[in-house]
Amino acid sequence: QVTLVESGGGQVQAGGSLRLSCAASERTFGSTAMGWFRQAPGKEREFVAAISRNGDSTYYTDSVKGRFTISRDGAKNTVYLQMNSLKPEDTAIYYCAANLRGQRLQTPTMYNYWGQGTQVTVST
Repeated sequence: QVTLVESGGGQVQAGGSLRLSCAASERTFGSTAMGWFRQAPGKEREFVAAISRNGDSTYYTDSVKGRFTISRDGAKNTVYLQMNSLKPEDTAIYYCAANLRGQRLQTPTMYNYWGQGTQVTVST
C-alpha cells in the first residue's frame, strides 16, 4: 500500500506561483512513475504532468507547458509541481498519483494510488 499526501495548495493572484508537494509513504516510490492531475468544479479529472520512475522523462498537458515543472526527490520520497504564471483557469483540486507500471502516464485509470487532493485557487 502506498499513501500519498499532497500539500502546498492555496489561493494566489493571477501571475503568481505555488509549489505543490506529494510525499509518498513507501520506499518503492523510487521505482514508480508519478503524475499530477486536477479537477475543476463540474469538469472531469484531467492530466497535468507526469514524471518517469528515474526522473529522466517528464510530460505535460499543453495548457501548462512552459509554466509548470514536475520533479522528484528520491531521498525524500517526494514529487513536486512548481506552478508559475498561474491563471484563473488553473483553479482546481490537484491530485498526485502513483503509476506502478509506468505506462500511459496521461490516463487516470492507469494510476494505482491517489492522494486526497489539495485546492489551488487563482484569483484575477
